[in-house]
Amino acid sequence: MRNLRHLISAKHLKKPDILHMIEQARHMEGVLQRGGSRDMEHMIMAALFFEPSTRTRLSFETAMLRLGGQVISTESAREFSSAVKGETLEDTIRVVAGYVDLIVLRHHEIGAAARAASVSTVPVLSAGDGAGEHPTQALLDLYTIAREKGRLDDLTIALVGDLLYGRTVHSLVYLISQFPGIRLLCTAPASTPLPDDVRQFALAHGVSVELRASLQEVAAEADVIYQTRIQKERFASLVEYESVKGLYVIDEAIVHAMRKDAIIMHPLPRAGEIVPAVDRDPRAAYFRQSHYGVPVRMAIVQHCLEND
Repeated sequence: MRNLRHLISAKHLKKPDILHMIEQARHMEGVLQRGGSRDMEHMIMAALFFEPSTRTRLSFETAMLRLGGQVISTESAREFSSAVKGETLEDTIRVVAGYVDLIVLRHHEIGAAARAASVSTVPVLSAGDGAGEHPTQALLDLYTIAREKGRLDDLTIALVGDLLYGRTVHSLVYLISQFPGIRLLCTAPASTPLPDDVRQFALAHGVSVELRASLQEVAAEADVIYQTRIQKERFASLVEYESVKGLYVIDEAIVHAMRKDAIIMHPLPRAGEIVPAVDRDPRAAYFRQSHYGVPVRMAIVQHCLEND
């Protein structure tokens, strides 16, 4: 694998990088079973989150602690940091980079992670930038598919819900497009389609991209259903959000239509787009998916710190 200092975009990862990270995440599952390691002892990670997060922040922090490192964190930096006083993101990064060995950044603006990396003296890992990308989530999504399906090629993947603002979808498409035999079925409200640049990236890599209106129909064809939340916070008005909320819901009828070896994924949190009764089905992989975040992020953190 190439030396990777920052992780800002899934587009920066090539197939050998992805496979190496998946192999390392598998190794980290073993490390976790043994209670962790001291490999990153004396290292400090800063988690700067300008948007709310549960899974991403806590799994990053758990990953660093399981590697023997330490964590400093700000959960609501948009309201409770010097950003309120008018400090620029660049100045915040310049200051924090002097305190720690690694910065994990979530921000509400597309491109924020790249701006941070451009001025940082320590590695910066993007934990999501607005409606742009979420590369570490995409790596754990691929790890989930590899663990659950046993392969990353020759798969039909249904992308369902908010494909316009869904940054996890964008990064997932960038990664999975590097594997052969991928077919994407896009099922989304007309106002939240897969962005054209993301679709063009997939097509340029030989991926079949189809638009489908019926969730019932795609459920019968897909190896993986990747459901996403309609993101209320991204819409310009409540009226616009209410017009698309609840259009695509995975319920028992949808599960009944699925193939027996298919899986359901979701980056979480969910807000009604998967009914709780579905949780009992062994094909519901979304909570296992969230747990894979720790070994995957252990692999990412260790790689970036060792190559800094």
